[in-house]
Amino acid sequence: TASALSFMLENLKKAVIFTGSQIPIGERRTDAKENLITSVEIAASGRINEVCIYFEDHLYRGNRTVKVNTENFEAFCSPNYPILAEVGINIKYKNAPQEIQAPFKVHNNMSDDVAILKLFPGVKSSAVKAVIDSATGIIIESFGSGNASTCSKLSDILAQANEKGKILVNTTQCLYGSALLGGYETSEPFGTSGVVCGKDMTSEAAITKLMFLLGQSLSSEEIKTKLQLNLRGEISN
Repeated sequence: TASALSFMLENLKKAVIFTGSQIPIGERRTDAKENLITSVEIAASGRINEVCIYFEDHLYRGNRTVKVNTENFEAFCSPNYPILAEVGINIKYKNAPQEIQAPFKVHNNMSDDVAILKLFPGVKSSAVKAVIDSATGIIIESFGSGNASTCSKLSDILAQANEKGKILVNTTQCLYGSALLGGYETSEPFGTSGVVCGKDMTSEAAITKLMFLLGQSLSSEEIKTKLQLNLRGEISN
């Protein structure tokens, strides 16, 4: 949700902060009260003007955040981007707020014509094709720094999908690091079939960015270009 809202709210000039708790607010040991109170204080500070998540003493950029734990209070992390603020006795902000001159704009159109294909060793070509045929935009979660499985017909399937106007984005299944086309020989199916490299975007950011761009009446080439641009701080340059 935080990733999606970051794309929907363009040129945001105030803080939008998501928070919650691991223990319900009515329970004795709840973490909800501190999370809520601190979120309000940060939102009112004027030091933040983007979509964020605040949880357990850390403020994260919304479209860089992943939930990683269901049992500990440290439920979220930002694998490839520094935290925006750290909270103790004082709130220590890590960055100055961005200077935004352009007018605020809300984008209401988000396409649901998307799917995620998670590769695994031995995946059948029929399974790959079924997922790709199910949507216009597909996020492909590959191995390591953007490597393919041993699916024998993968290159052909991807090339045919690209010719049909499908938007294919290669991201890594790894929590930390970046997809890199051409880094290894096993990334060849992506490099030769028109697949866009998702670099260090989280899966959450990649899928919502694709939903956002597909809803903006852009051509396939325009979408592919914008997927590789840093629109809301979701991708490292």
